[in-house]
Amino acid sequence: MIDNQHLCNESAELHGRTLTSYTLDVVVVSLSLLIICGNLLVIISVIYFKQLHTPTNYLILSLAVTGLLVGALVLPFSAILSMSSCWYSGFLLCKMRGLFDILLCTTSILNLCCISIDRYYAVCHPLTYRSKINSHVTLIMILLSWTISVVLSITVKIREKDEQNVSWRCKIFVATKEGSPGPFISFYIPTSIILTIYLKILMVAKQQAKRIQTTLKSEAALSKMEKKTNKTLATVLGVFLICWSPYFLSISLSSIGNLTIPAVVIEAFKWLGWSNSLLNPLVYAFFYRWFRHAFKMIISGQIFQGDFSRTKL
Repeated sequence: MIDNQHLCNESAELHGRTLTSYTLDVVVVSLSLLIICGNLLVIISVIYFKQLHTPTNYLILSLAVTGLLVGALVLPFSAILSMSSCWYSGFLLCKMRGLFDILLCTTSILNLCCISIDRYYAVCHPLTYRSKINSHVTLIMILLSWTISVVLSITVKIREKDEQNVSWRCKIFVATKEGSPGPFISFYIPTSIILTIYLKILMVAKQQAKRIQTTLKSEAALSKMEKKTNKTLATVLGVFLICWSPYFLSISLSSIGNLTIPAVVIEAFKWLGWSNSLLNPLVYAFFYRWFRHAFKMIISGQIFQGDFSRTKL
């Protein structure tokens, strides 16, 4: 039963495209290319340079892979679907876009959670860090992140199939019912873990800085360490929360039913969340000089002129 298809007029939509529509096309294409290129630089760097073969960078590699796939699969298909009312939830493109969206966004957030755990052991337990966080443990963390995301995305799409009528138009965001575990598994639980861990890291870093002050009697050393730690963690938390909190809060409030949020607003919040895939390479890579050096060598084409895989970055 397809009772709403009379609302879709493909020829009218084609002739009705405005300058705003074409501007949006350019923005989406540009954003997708930036996300793909930024994350591709991270992927090539970690795979090519031996110095970057560390447990922490393997987690960043997994994060970059999810970001690249968001830019290559989710954003272009989402733009196509959002610019036309002629796509319905029964179409394969709509179903696949929704599946990849949930899968990749959840994996990205869980990867961020794993990185926070890695940083916790590095800062709070430096003497036992190498024994507790090794390549084997990192691989398990990555596999768990992807497995949980695959199970969650398939479960959500199966439930959605039972609840939706095929005549309903394809939506950029997935509406959730009150009590749905999706947002909790995808966002609220990982975010709670990330916040708790980073607050603990800040406390430990402050204690370590005070010890340095006592030992070195240097106010400058204390100030420099605290500023660097606070700046890095504030950037990590700030970018993550700014990008994803509006979307998950809005769909949670909408599912309760006491607040009606326009679909266009939730879609805008969703695009803000996707932009986190562009900012992740900047936050987790450009903070480190060895990544910056690796990027310069890749962009300049130097790595194609010989074997620089063992270069000290």
